[in-house]
Amino acid sequence: MTDAGEHALLRDGSMVHIRPLARSDRTALHGLVDRLSDQSAYLRFFTGGLRTPHAYIDRLTGDGWPGHALVALVGGQMMGLAELIPAGGGTSAEIGVLVDDRMHGRGLGTLLLEQLAIEASAHGITEFTATVLAENTAMTTLLATAGFQVRRSGSREYDIRFPLACTGELTAAIEAREHTAGAASLRRVMRPGSVAVIGAGRDPRNVGHRILRNLLNGGYRGPIYPVNPYADKILGLPAFPSVSAIPGEVGLAVVATPAEAVPEVARQCAEHGVQALVVVTAGFAETGGEGARREAELLAICRDAGMRLVGPNCLGIVNTAEGLNASFLPAMPTRGRLAVMSQSGAVGLALLEQAGATGLGVSGFVSAGNKADISGNDLLQYWEDDPDTSVIALYLESFGNPRKFATLARRVGARKPVVTLKSGRSDAGGRAVRSHTAAAATSDIAVDALLRRAGVVRAETVRDLLDTARLLAHQPLPRGRRVAVVGNSGGPGVLAADACAALGLEVPELAEPIRRALREALGPSAAVANPVDLTADGGAAQLTEALRVVLDDPGIDAVIAVYTPPFGSGAEASKAAIAAAARGSGKPVLACVVGEDSLIDDGTVQVPAYAYPEQAVTALRHAVDQAEWRSRPTAPAAEPDGVRRRQARSLIEAELRFAPAGRWLDPETTHRLLDHYGITMVETISVDGAECAVEAAALTGCPVALKATGPALVHKSDVGGVRLGLQTPEQVRDAYRSMAAALGEAMTGAVVQRMAGEGVEVIVGALEDPAFGPLIMVGMGGTAADLLGDRVFRAAPLHAGEAGEMIRSLRCAPLLSGYRGRPPAAVSALEDQVTRVAWLVADNPEIAELDLNPVIVTTGGTVTVDARIRLAPPPPAPSPIDRALG
Repeated sequence: MTDAGEHALLRDGSMVHIRPLARSDRTALHGLVDRLSDQSAYLRFFTGGLRTPHAYIDRLTGDGWPGHALVALVGGQMMGLAELIPAGGGTSAEIGVLVDDRMHGRGLGTLLLEQLAIEASAHGITEFTATVLAENTAMTTLLATAGFQVRRSGSREYDIRFPLACTGELTAAIEAREHTAGAASLRRVMRPGSVAVIGAGRDPRNVGHRILRNLLNGGYRGPIYPVNPYADKILGLPAFPSVSAIPGEVGLAVVATPAEAVPEVARQCAEHGVQALVVVTAGFAETGGEGARREAELLAICRDAGMRLVGPNCLGIVNTAEGLNASFLPAMPTRGRLAVMSQSGAVGLALLEQAGATGLGVSGFVSAGNKADISGNDLLQYWEDDPDTSVIALYLESFGNPRKFATLARRVGARKPVVTLKSGRSDAGGRAVRSHTAAAATSDIAVDALLRRAGVVRAETVRDLLDTARLLAHQPLPRGRRVAVVGNSGGPGVLAADACAALGLEVPELAEPIRRALREALGPSAAVANPVDLTADGGAAQLTEALRVVLDDPGIDAVIAVYTPPFGSGAEASKAAIAAAARGSGKPVLACVVGEDSLIDDGTVQVPAYAYPEQAVTALRHAVDQAEWRSRPTAPAAEPDGVRRRQARSLIEAELRFAPAGRWLDPETTHRLLDHYGITMVETISVDGAECAVEAAALTGCPVALKATGPALVHKSDVGGVRLGLQTPEQVRDAYRSMAAALGEAMTGAVVQRMAGEGVEVIVGALEDPAFGPLIMVGMGGTAADLLGDRVFRAAPLHAGEAGEMIRSLRCAPLLSGYRGRPPAAVSALEDQVTRVAWLVADNPEIAELDLNPVIVTTGGTVTVDARIRLAPPPPAPSPIDRALG
């Protein structure tokens, strides 16, 4: 923690500033002691009166105190203290926590303990100890519920010990506390008791005027205060010259003043006790230079005052359940079940307009703008429990804390689907590529792996997002991939079936009993195999009956009803027929009403309708992916046998001591590191000359492969650094000499390998992404790896079964299962190899890049022919127990 410290949220949503103790805190700490009750002083210092506590504060802030302390300020006032004293230079430290009586029950003590643990762990402390009086139930409860594995002994005084290891119980407890605090904090923004509009003008074109009008027209029931020093009344409401002149409390202030005036306005809001700001004004970090400085000043004012901040440079916020339209949108959005956050105002406006036009509607909308404070992570915490929200949609241009986002989205997605449209797919920036894996792992690949792991539905377009949200908001998730298509025209039905096949959904032929029931209901002219075609003469009653028949089929998981106007009984009757069939069904029903995007809603059931079959199928595929994600194991894959983690750590640490900036490992060290995780290499001998290569070939037996080595030689085959199938000593000698002449100083040696047996070549790779963490790659290997681009990435560590899923998703997967009469390869051995690599990089973030290329998968197992590993000092990983605001 820097001297400036960090801000975090308490249980009730209020903000606390935690920072290291400074000597100048002495007076404020004495004030904290003076406010202690006799009981609090006794329980903390084991003695009556305040003499001992005051003496302790003097020692704490004097010279020579051997410990480390954090202080907590709320609204600028000293409210808490936590300190530790290392025990004799070891890995244990004694701790103490002191909290102002007025803050009891708000989670400040727990938060201080968490932050102290983060500080201690960073300096090698692995265990805390504390002595607590038995009657100090507040402290014993705090320690018992914090999530640490507490051990205690004693009767009148408890000697308490707890390790600082980050267990699953600890992270779960901290996530629960963070969720409670974050949701409470955002309620102050989304459900304010009153709203002030600062900069509300009388001109209807004025942004502040439009916001004020939207608040009035939206039906917001709380007090509304226009702030304008040059007006007495605006839109019939009394105007106030400043926020400080408002007679009542202000929950939310919407600021629409010029950018240069915003910091001073924020200070006035802080002095008046405003709980949250929405700054719609532009002219901040998006302009660079002075704007960035102004934004930093604005955020500092808000943090010091405990105010949450939306924006700046945004459209505002909406909560349709509250009638709150604190934005300058053209109109109040239609109420619905979709919550929307958008970094782009233009994209947000398009989402809202289309959500209303298609009958979806929104529960809430937040235009995040520059995301100086409130981001998608905060809104996930709030919307997770919002009873008016069924689906959450996020338009993102950047991630502030991607690992935190993944954790939150994974938890929220288990209850409510999260659909994301992420811009910036192209990798426009050039970067130095050192390996096949790094070449393939663009920033968007990392984003995709993160979203997939978190169960987030990634939409391709605004329409795709809204199509998917309509389905997820109003229909159950499918139990499988088997789809029935029922319609009144052959063409759109076939298009739907083709789209299903293209996206990996099944359109199975219906069972004979189902076809017989359909023939009885529809007559001889209907096609009943799947797609089911009623023909243009099929009426509404027949459509309902056909849909009910296929919905009752246990071999069908979802049904797409296709209606082409104006045939049959007409559009309205046909839509009513679709709704009637969907009512009470536990399976998802989608409609394609050709040419119309809408929501079929008869008051009891809502069926999403799409203008084109491909839209419906794409939305359904997203729903299938969501259902499959929810059914997958969440536990990491079991650790493979034979892993020697301690020896691998020692090897890596020794290498980085020798080369602190990191380097590519030599072949021998690479093989040793892989061997510690049970990753087998083909028999390999390092050589440093032509005659040495001949001797190595004699040991391994010909035929052999000769491969040049050197720090700069990554893609060796591209520069003539690989010779295969050398049959005689003369061929080995000549190959080494010609290779050395061609490569010059870049070649520092070579390796001789026995030629591997015939099999399928794949590549297994990994890299440590500074923002997203370790990523694993599997793809087609050999020289075609980069050309064909057949590869799959996932985040490490892998979950149970995920290695197999990666392999099966490759286009080259049929080669492994016995393509065109070839014997099946040992896919289970490849899964084991991938799992071992995932554990290797998850355990060792110092592995910056890793390529196993090719890995030859034979009928009997796998063997790695070539391997490259680069070590580098790992980027600092965020602590999983850190609740500080970003």
